[in-house]
Amino acid sequence: MNSFLVFKKNFVKVLTSARGVKPGFPAMYQKHFGLLRKPFELSPDVNTFFPSKMHKQVLAGLRQDVADDISLLLLTGGEGSGKTALLNVLTASLEIPGQLCVIPDSALENTDFFAYLGAQFGLLFNGNKAKFLVLFANLLEECREDGRKILLIIDEAHILSIGLLEELRLLANLATEVKSVLTIFLVGQPELLGRLTQEQLFLLNQRVAVRYHLGNLTREECRQYILFRLNKAGAGSDEVFSENAEELIYEATGGNPRQINLLCDNALLAAYLQGVPGIDEELVRECIDRMHIRGDDSFLFLPPDTTIMRRGLVWTVLAVLLLEGAGMAFAYQKGWLVPVCQYLMRSIKLG
Repeated sequence: MNSFLVFKKNFVKVLTSARGVKPGFPAMYQKHFGLLRKPFELSPDVNTFFPSKMHKQVLAGLRQDVADDISLLLLTGGEGSGKTALLNVLTASLEIPGQLCVIPDSALENTDFFAYLGAQFGLLFNGNKAKFLVLFANLLEECREDGRKILLIIDEAHILSIGLLEELRLLANLATEVKSVLTIFLVGQPELLGRLTQEQLFLLNQRVAVRYHLGNLTREECRQYILFRLNKAGAGSDEVFSENAEELIYEATGGNPRQINLLCDNALLAAYLQGVPGIDEELVRECIDRMHIRGDDSFLFLPPDTTIMRRGLVWTVLAVLLLEGAGMAFAYQKGWLVPVCQYLMRSIKLG
């Protein structure tokens, strides 16, 4: 890999051209709302990154940190605050040669970590950590001579074992002898800050040179975010959501981007099923009354007393149709699916 502009397939998802409808695109978004793509996708994507004031400040800081050869830094934020999306934008915008390694699973044993790291950089790990560190140090020296950088992004770092956190500190030490070519990002939820205060991690806590935290969007940014996402999806007007609906969405989600996406997407689905052209405060409130927003969970769950819940096969088939954006009107006409906002059961995290 010669540049940060080239990524691993499991890290950056590239959308199709904005000039056409995305393959497999649910018909309701195109026919009912005139959109070219689903506006509130949960997957982090550089093309739909919303540059709030806070996100822009953190992004600018991270760019400078990489340029300044900072070896170890911290990025925290709640679930759905936009950490992964921001790092996608960061790595896509770096115009320097280098290599990128993302550790998506932080529940690794130390040996598994070194094996994964070695596989990403073409280094042999045979179970001997000392020999591997020599190979890794040689790689850093080669990068230093060639003017290349290495970014090591550790996701879900708040669940790392103390032993693995200590190993990361030792890796950072390898890169600071002359000029650091390795930048390690510890990315996780706010409890990571508390973990670093543990006595066993005193040295690591001292080595973390820069710390950033991503909070939620402000009230005005929430409104701008909704319009931004709709416009990116090809909306012809800003009147899909009423101002009162946008206000209620902010109150319900606390400005968390992922929860905004979930609530807005369900509101669009409810508007489609009810045959209304736009989304007002009442429709959003109906959805909120029965909603749960749980991380990445976007499946629909019906109350246990409904007939459809007891018809496992029917529900499975219907769920597939719903997820593909087809069969919703048919299900509604048959009485299998009452207006979805009455039965959507997701939790809204307030504040």
